[in-house]
Amino acid sequence: MQATISLEQVGGAALMLLFLADIFLTILYARVGTGLFAPYWDRAIWALFRVAARALRRWHGAILSFAGPIIIVSLIGFWAVGLAVGAALVIQPELGTAIRPSTGEASTDFGTALLIAGNSLSIVGGGDYSPHTTATRLLFLANSLIGASVLSLVLSYLVQVYSALRERNALALTIDLMSDGTGDAAVMLARLLPDGDSSGATSELGNLARALVATKEAHHFYPLLFYFRFREPRYAVSRFTVVLLDLTTLIGSALDRQRYRTLVDSAPVATLHGGALLLVQTLHRHFAVAARTHSPAAEASRDGKSDDAAMATLAHAGIAVRPDGLGRYVAMRREWEPFATRVLPGAGYAVDEIDRRSDSRQHHPGTGI
Repeated sequence: MQATISLEQVGGAALMLLFLADIFLTILYARVGTGLFAPYWDRAIWALFRVAARALRRWHGAILSFAGPIIIVSLIGFWAVGLAVGAALVIQPELGTAIRPSTGEASTDFGTALLIAGNSLSIVGGGDYSPHTTATRLLFLANSLIGASVLSLVLSYLVQVYSALRERNALALTIDLMSDGTGDAAVMLARLLPDGDSSGATSELGNLARALVATKEAHHFYPLLFYFRFREPRYAVSRFTVVLLDLTTLIGSALDRQRYRTLVDSAPVATLHGGALLLVQTLHRHFAVAARTHSPAAEASRDGKSDDAAMATLAHAGIAVRPDGLGRYVAMRREWEPFATRVLPGAGYAVDEIDRRSDSRQHHPGTGI
């Protein structure tokens, strides 16, 4: 390199370090919101998809279903461009002197520098251009090592993200099937306690608790997962989180304590409730809180009917409930419901798609209702 380092080269090196720090924080440090650029990039792309989905309401679900994959592709491209631009700023002052072609006259424009930088980062080499000093040879070597390392990290990141996404979908589908496809916690509880028998409920809830904890931690490590929205609401983090919060609220408030003490006080129930709340909090850190879209009076009327219907579902299934179960259920639900119903729609689902408690229950096979 030249004896003196230009301001352009200092800026290029700093830019490369910033992007490497962003990659490190996003992939290796892996905590919600710790990246320098990635969290803002992800939110910006998501916001564009939300705008497009609102403008083309007919294809709302289809548009948002592409958001997650596009965000991943665009984020990788963003990192690649940032590193290439930084390397090009370092390389350009050396064009025609320390870095030059084997034949012909050297081009010294930024486009040429960007091409050489991209080639060296991708381990292809500098094309027709090659380094002719020790310093520039070391620069090309460093670019090759950076390119190989980033490529390995990104491939590993993709594997981890899609593995976690598969496990999340499996949990969501399990909860949906356990509620007979209704997304209704009361129906799910009725199937967990057939004819009021709680002998197998603790074990089933324990399996769900382990899967929920793994899902919560996956979203803490890879918050990009929140942007994967499927057309079917059954796969929504928002929906299965509400179902689990409502389920544990019903267990803790409505069930006859003398008959179901073991279940009510069990670790799986506490784990499901706490894990679901933590997942809502993680989601809150990643999405803007939605504005209220319904009047308080209309919401109170709907919730009142749903609360009554939940108690009726349990009673019809032969489950012993507390005399004051309805009042306790309403009070406990209000501890988390206002916050959850404002945060959870941020992932692109309407409140009615998330909270599927129905005003009246039809007969569901296998529940006895």
